[in-house]
Amino acid sequence: MTGLQRITFLASEAEAAQSALERLTARYGSAPEAEAEVSVALGGDGFMLQTLHAMERRNIAVYGMNCGTIGFLMNEYDEETLFERLRAAEETVINPLSMRAESADGVMHEALAINEVALLRAGPQAAKLRISIDGRVRMDALVCDGALVSTPAGSTAYNYSAHGPILPIGSDVLALTAMAAFRPRRWRGALLPKTAHVRFDVLDAEKRPVMADADSRSSVRDVLSVEICSKPDVDHRILFDPGHGLEERLTREQFT
Repeated sequence: MTGLQRITFLASEAEAAQSALERLTARYGSAPEAEAEVSVALGGDGFMLQTLHAMERRNIAVYGMNCGTIGFLMNEYDEETLFERLRAAEETVINPLSMRAESADGVMHEALAINEVALLRAGPQAAKLRISIDGRVRMDALVCDGALVSTPAGSTAYNYSAHGPILPIGSDVLALTAMAAFRPRRWRGALLPKTAHVRFDVLDAEKRPVMADADSRSSVRDVLSVEICSKPDVDHRILFDPGHGLEERLTREQFT
């Protein structure tokens, strides 16, 4: 990025983030969000996702500084030379997933997910899901604790915890990953082109209730079906210090 930026600082409710907000605002000032050229998010990965969603219609790049725990999407916290770091920052553009979930009451729920859309069993019985890709049934019945579709940016999050693959950030691929698959036994999932349209139909929905979740922020209970596809017309812009971008982080994660 070039030039000095009009910065708006945003912080999570965590004490460390709020303290950082006070210090940084006193030092650099904070522009109103409507006038800002760049947003600096103070918190952890969850707050970074929240900030990206909030900025998605304003086309503002977000530079995160870690005041949380893992901070995979964040840069190292440092109050010095912030303008210089912003000028040197490398930008990564990612596209979210679209979720359209129909619930048992007939309501259609829509949300965007930067990391993943997940289906999770919501009762004592395992979920039973039929999987269709681009209108073709690919699996008649997956009996499992759940399943998710992940973007490359989200592949080190919930997807990785469910033993899904880490995807290169520039790949035009989505990961479909099963959680605790019972039938087919130990089925891990599939790699799909970014253009794929994925549909889950919940079988035996009354006996085996399922909830759908987009980035752990938009949850829908008692779903009957969930449709997921990439949204190439929506861009999320993330800034990283040179040499510490998402591509490097995803590669490094596979060797730790």
